[in-house]
Amino acid sequence: MKRNESDQRTLALLQAIEARNDVTQRGLANHLDVALGLTNSYLRRCVRKGLVKIKHAPANRYLYYLTPRGLAEKSRLTAEYLTSSFDFYHRAGGALGDTFATCSLRGYGRLVFAGMSEVTEIASIRLHEHALEVVGTIDLGATVDRFLGRPVWRNVAHAPPCDAVVFTALADPQDLYAALRVVYSAERILVPDLLRPLIAPAPMPGTVTS
Repeated sequence: MKRNESDQRTLALLQAIEARNDVTQRGLANHLDVALGLTNSYLRRCVRKGLVKIKHAPANRYLYYLTPRGLAEKSRLTAEYLTSSFDFYHRAGGALGDTFATCSLRGYGRLVFAGMSEVTEIASIRLHEHALEVVGTIDLGATVDRFLGRPVWRNVAHAPPCDAVVFTALADPQDLYAALRVVYSAERILVPDLLRPLIAPAPMPGTVTS
């Protein structure tokens, strides 16, 4: 099996366990469009890799839930899928356009990007369509001091005052979002719809029955 196909099925499985608390292995098999035995194999592989934990429940049922490593892997695979999809730039441009429109409606004129990525580059281009100012980019793992002609800060607290933060990260999005929340309220961190799956909160355990 091609690695890309395997990654897509792993991502679909992790998303399904995160999204529903009444999913069954047969339901997962239908979601993945594979045989029940192969679905079980994917589940066991995810458990071995530390992506999924299992707890026994009454009536011969099991609770499956994503571990922190599983959440991180889901975010990584989601980011890879987004950037490899044919219409990524079109979708990203549209989502960022909507985000900048929201900034204008709320009176947020002075902004900071959060995360250096292809999304940030698209955002910098779309920014010219709006009367907004971006003063720089926050990136916890940055190895450069400037990006797209603007300063870069590795510490959220070192960024200058701004009206809002536009989230543009693809790498380690959950860590960056958590760091931002220490300084900014959720209302001031604007996440384009395209990137919302990357920072989904930790799910309640999903129920998977045999």
